[in-house]
Amino acid sequence: MKFEDLKLHPAILKALKDENYSEPTSIQAQAIPLVLERNDVLGSAQTGTGKTAAFAIPIIQHLINTTRHEKGKRQIKSLVVTPTRELAIQIGESFNAYGKYSNLQNTVIFGGVPQNPQVRQLQKGVDILVATPGRLLDLISQNYISLRDVKYFVLDEADRMLDMGFIHDINKLLKLLPKQRQSLFFSATMPTKILKLSQQILVNPKKVAVNPVSSTAETIQQHIYFTNKSDKKNLLLHILKNEELEQVLLFSRTKHGADRIVRNLRNKNIESAAIHGEKSQNQRQKALLRFKKGEIRVLVATDIAARGIDIDKLRYVINHDIPNEPETYVHRIGRCGRAGEEGVAISLCEPEENAYVKSIEKLIKLRIPVANNNPFPQTDKPMNASEKKEFEAEKKRKRQEFFENRNKKRGNQNPGFRRKRR
Repeated sequence: MKFEDLKLHPAILKALKDENYSEPTSIQAQAIPLVLERNDVLGSAQTGTGKTAAFAIPIIQHLINTTRHEKGKRQIKSLVVTPTRELAIQIGESFNAYGKYSNLQNTVIFGGVPQNPQVRQLQKGVDILVATPGRLLDLISQNYISLRDVKYFVLDEADRMLDMGFIHDINKLLKLLPKQRQSLFFSATMPTKILKLSQQILVNPKKVAVNPVSSTAETIQQHIYFTNKSDKKNLLLHILKNEELEQVLLFSRTKHGADRIVRNLRNKNIESAAIHGEKSQNQRQKALLRFKKGEIRVLVATDIAARGIDIDKLRYVINHDIPNEPETYVHRIGRCGRAGEEGVAISLCEPEENAYVKSIEKLIKLRIPVANNNPFPQTDKPMNASEKKEFEAEKKRKRQEFFENRNKKRGNQNPGFRRKRR
């Protein structure tokens, strides 16, 4: 199938040609005709399957056909809500690319940056708005945004939206949207809570499912190193001695862990940077831009910060920490080997993560090949139940002690300081 077979507007086909798009991916081939026929759509697809184009292209076509004779200030006709800044920016770039030969205007709004530039853009009038929930509701409350003219609503990455605690924001938005609208709902996973949410949003939806989360791309080579927790730092340096790993996206379980990895790498003159929730928007975008330009060899990310990262030709992903959710492993390694390219996923497993590996292998129905050239093999044993309970208690005690000391120090510096309730 070619994009021409989907009966798309000539302006869209011209833009797709500029992007070197010739054949739609599986989800695009299935979803675009359904959206063009004005069906609500429930889509299940992993990152990297071309999901954004699957909803952006038909929305642009709808708007080209319905807004060309309208006069006066542009009103928001299409709203796309997504969980992270990075993903919102990426979606906005896609709308710009596919709609470059149309007369449509879109803008992206998200928190963590001053609102005034975003407000000025909104006041000029936009047809398509891409937003994260918090900033969207904030600007609605200030009367800078009205949703009364929205005809096309997209909720993207719904599972991550719920993981990040946005369910209440979503429910608020649903009350503000017109009842008469076309709604598109996309999620990488479809647990019960996601299906219940979709039932609140969609009316008689058509279902589209491609590349289920239980599968990993055949183009990705997977390797695992079993090592000790204390040896992970040295093992990572050993792996990075291979100059073929020119550019690596590395996953850390925690924000503090990501920062610690970056410090260790920089001490060995390996240019690296971290992106996570405690980094400002400017810091995250700067790090991502430098990584795309090849100025940074290793970009260290947490899972939430990495959702929405789309880097062409990325070949290597390293799991410094094995995720405790098997589906997360599939999402992570899906960052490489995109669009039919080859990729390599390397995982470092400490004893306490051995059980996570078994769960991953059960999900993907594949035994992950064990790396042979491992100078730091796993010699420690996983803790038994009693040891683990004792370890967790000690970790909790140390964490509590850390916060108490920090708050005491802050209180001494500022007598008026009171710890905010979380």
